[in-house]
Amino acid sequence: MLSNEASRATTPAFDAVVPGLSVLRDVFANLYYAFSQDQPQGPWVLIDAGLPGSADKIRKHAEELFGANTPPAAIVLTHGHFDHVGALDGLLTAWPDVSVYAHTLELPYLTGRSSFPPPDPTVGGGMMAYLSFAYPKHPYDFGTRVQALPADGSVPGLPGWRWVHTPGHTFGHVSFFREHDKVLVAGDAFTTVFAESGTATYTQKQEVHGPPAYFTPDWDAARTSMELLARLEPEVAATGHGIPMHGEELRRQLAAFIPRFDELARPKVGRYAHHPAIADADGVRSVPPPVVKPWVKGLAVAGLALTAVALAMAGNDKKGKRKNKKARSNSKGKSDSTYRAWYRDNPASQGPSGPDWQSRRPSAFADQSPHGQDNATHQQSPDSSHADQRYSDQRSRKIETQYP
Repeated sequence: MLSNEASRATTPAFDAVVPGLSVLRDVFANLYYAFSQDQPQGPWVLIDAGLPGSADKIRKHAEELFGANTPPAAIVLTHGHFDHVGALDGLLTAWPDVSVYAHTLELPYLTGRSSFPPPDPTVGGGMMAYLSFAYPKHPYDFGTRVQALPADGSVPGLPGWRWVHTPGHTFGHVSFFREHDKVLVAGDAFTTVFAESGTATYTQKQEVHGPPAYFTPDWDAARTSMELLARLEPEVAATGHGIPMHGEELRRQLAAFIPRFDELARPKVGRYAHHPAIADADGVRSVPPPVVKPWVKGLAVAGLALTAVALAMAGNDKKGKRKNKKARSNSKGKSDSTYRAWYRDNPASQGPSGPDWQSRRPSAFADQSPHGQDNATHQQSPDSSHADQRYSDQRSRKIETQYP
């Protein structure tokens, strides 16, 4: 049953949202099983495809809902980030006749032509944001299995639903809307959890938030998209991150959030905070330079200094080894006492019981060679048509598939 005071502890990972829509929380990202309310065992559609390695889990829950050997009529994507298409390879192998649909501006990242703009781990202020530098941004290549959503706004396999272009989080991001009861699958156009925070992601505390900041390259478009979805006055919002919310509380929080979007969602400082990445139907064209916070710069300088010290010590160590090697080479065939045992050059006085070895033994390290000292030193070294036109009108240099 829908609640606006739910949490992970009170909500199963696999659950019904409303008649005709079920959700699977795949660790921290959501995907949805959509089907006709009148035919619960009839054709169905998968919305998004979860994290890498989740194909078997997704199929298992599909069998619980629709029976064995019942592939979806289609797979439709809100966008192509790794946590929404990660299991697609495995699903397409298991379902060889199923097609995938996404917005035309999202196709470059799903057909191997372009990487997404790099994430910005300096924004968001939580563990999920800090770790985003390691999240995959490479393009996926699903070939001819993926194609553009119909231009008329219909959703393949889902009569009564339409797709809405909601760019910002990605250039081809879309949301899906069932008009007769105002059910919205919003993807990451906005979320119902503070997605940047590791603690909030774990507890799944419900609250309207903007798109995940670390992976959003166009904040003006993101604000326009969230305004568009709020104008739809959804009764239910099922998002890519967070437990679905509903009713007056949902609409109240959306209405309160929109006027403060720049305060609550847009980063004050960040790579894309004031300068968006630019893309067109072929993929990313340009990205602004990264913004590094002062403490990150300090860590980088300290790291460079430590590296320089380590390299200097390693260089001295190598010089010492070469010097010792040369000395040993020069000593061959010569009467050199450098390596003679200490007791040969310092005979002990004879006592009643013979040489007084114990009383004249040097310290524990006195008989170490220079070579041994060097080794010890070494070990210690240490919105829609308007938005479409906006992106397709850009003209600038093509960026390669990887960015700094």
